[in-house]
Amino acid sequence: MTNTLIDTVQLNFDTDAQWVLNVVLAFVMFGIALEISVNDFKAVLRTPKAILAGVCSQFLLLPIVTFLLVLIIHPTPSMALGMFLVAACPGGNVSNFITHFAKGNTALSVSLTAVATLFSVVMTPLNLQLWGSSYAPTADILNTISVSPYDMVKLVALLLGLPLLLGMLIHNKFPNTARQMAKFFKTASLVFFIVLVFLALYNNRDIFMQYVFCVFWLVLAHNILAFTTGFSIAKLFGLSKKDTRSITIETGIQNSGLGLILVLTFFDGLGGMALITAFWGILHLVSGLLLAGFWSKKPV
Repeated sequence: MTNTLIDTVQLNFDTDAQWVLNVVLAFVMFGIALEISVNDFKAVLRTPKAILAGVCSQFLLLPIVTFLLVLIIHPTPSMALGMFLVAACPGGNVSNFITHFAKGNTALSVSLTAVATLFSVVMTPLNLQLWGSSYAPTADILNTISVSPYDMVKLVALLLGLPLLLGMLIHNKFPNTARQMAKFFKTASLVFFIVLVFLALYNNRDIFMQYVFCVFWLVLAHNILAFTTGFSIAKLFGLSKKDTRSITIETGIQNSGLGLILVLTFFDGLGGMALITAFWGILHLVSGLLLAGFWSKKPV
């Protein structure tokens, strides 16, 4: 891809809208955490192999295969950095619902969401810095912008870690109230978040339409690779069909909302990064639901 104009384009997303996006993502995580208990972490001790497979798939293998994909197809530097960022994010907010729809192991999915969210506070900035610095074109962007991994850790902790701990605390103290609150927060905040992403794309529709075909095929290939990575590692670990479905979905459904916020906060809405991340947020819902629909008709 020789057209590098997108590397100089910045998406128009004002400061107020960015703050709203931050708050909404925190509420999405809070809504998920209201259904997570300490027992979910105890489940990690009962099924360590499945949890280990899921964590390795998300934070080790997916960034590696993403790096190899970038070396093969040579996308523009900002798009490549967007791919590294998506691969560095934890599992997406709807992975638990899609896993349930796919007749996977929902308890494992919830446990992985909790563990991956805690890990992401350190692993997301670390993976982005590691793989972004390992590829010369994206290393130039990181050097130019001078992103502080420490500042990124603080933001991820604030947006994901704090809501997770607060939601779990309420679940532990007031379980019935937490279940009622979760129904509202998960649905309302997720819908609002999707609307904000669509608005971001609509407000930048000229840029989006110019690069939509390039972005579509790039995100599609990356997303298929993510699902394949999760499926392969689960099979390699010899996991059951239910666990395999869970880990496949957890790896293929990334928290692109977190990624978009990081692009807007630390990279000033850099065109290729923002388009890759925002479009991933749409496409992975479609691909995840299609895969879940297929699996839902197949006996476990």
